[in-house]
Amino acid sequence: MNNNTITSKPHYPILDGLRGVAALIVVAFHLFEAHSKGPLYQTLNHGYLAVDFFFLLSGFVIAYAYDDRWGKMSIGNFFKRRLIRLQPMIIMGMIIGALLFYYQDSVLWPHIHEVPVWKMLLVMAIGFTLIPVPPSLDIRGWTEMHPLNGPGWSLFYEYIANILYALFVRKFSKTVLSILVFLSGCALIYLTLTTPECDVIGGWSLEPAQMQIGFSRMMYPFFAGILLFRMGKLIQIKNAFFWSSFLVIIALVMPRIGGSEHMWMNGLYESFVIIFFFPFIIFLGAGGEIKSKFSSKICNFFGDISYPIYITHYPIIYIYTAWVANTKISISEAYPVTILSFLSAVLLAYICLKLYDIPVRKWINKKLS
Repeated sequence: MNNNTITSKPHYPILDGLRGVAALIVVAFHLFEAHSKGPLYQTLNHGYLAVDFFFLLSGFVIAYAYDDRWGKMSIGNFFKRRLIRLQPMIIMGMIIGALLFYYQDSVLWPHIHEVPVWKMLLVMAIGFTLIPVPPSLDIRGWTEMHPLNGPGWSLFYEYIANILYALFVRKFSKTVLSILVFLSGCALIYLTLTTPECDVIGGWSLEPAQMQIGFSRMMYPFFAGILLFRMGKLIQIKNAFFWSSFLVIIALVMPRIGGSEHMWMNGLYESFVIIFFFPFIIFLGAGGEIKSKFSSKICNFFGDISYPIYITHYPIIYIYTAWVANTKISISEAYPVTILSFLSAVLLAYICLKLYDIPVRKWINKKLS
């Protein structure tokens, strides 16, 4: 058999839908974040945990899609398939970031207009590869590894997780995998209780402390997702999409726990959500069924736009954040622009999906087969 002709397995439609729900909350979280005085005062306070939920979903789906295929699929073919799935939208996200970069000049980023075009284009070209840029190419000033499109950091760790899975973890027994997941969970709890604000916010920089956050946020959920699939035990309930979506929303919009006087309480909350609550939601979603055509369409739509919206929305957020910094406008006054920005992010993702991502991936698959 030609490895490139391996057909895709049916999706878990509810898990696709949940990914979309979380992605939409990420967009809303980032819009509200522009008005925040800091992590203690966030609206949709735990929206950043959507990234950890994505890692868990990814591990579960990767194990489902590939665990039983290694007898007829090479490591090279696995990497090829993952690149075809992820890389086109990474490139598009960096292009959008480059096109909108100079519109973000503001009191928040006062030196953007001084960045020469050649340097911005160099950062874009490096961004295509997801290789983190060095501090000398930090053209924004936020020490991001991808200054044109910040969320690229999580795709960087996604690729690392995929490499670890293909080279080593796919061969692990349940016992060895359980030990890895347990140790990763301990590292995650340690992180949430020892960072200055007792949360998992971060991972987007090459600084050692930020890389510790990035690896801690990736290791437990991704490999717990694989273990979750291999356990093979699912929970079946009625209206699974509604209830699992409801639980995702509750987890992500939960207000800050403990406040400034008892920060450790927030750390325990985030550890509990990532280690126990998110896997429980995956159990519900994976075991559920879609009964109506309307629910099926919603899950398909949310699933289709989840990745495009995640990897393309942040350049719009940069512009919105710059506008808020310049005008010092409150959320109650800015809501028409806030809503417009949210809808623009969804529309941009949908256009990229239909006119670029799907056609490009079909073209590449056709060429390779």
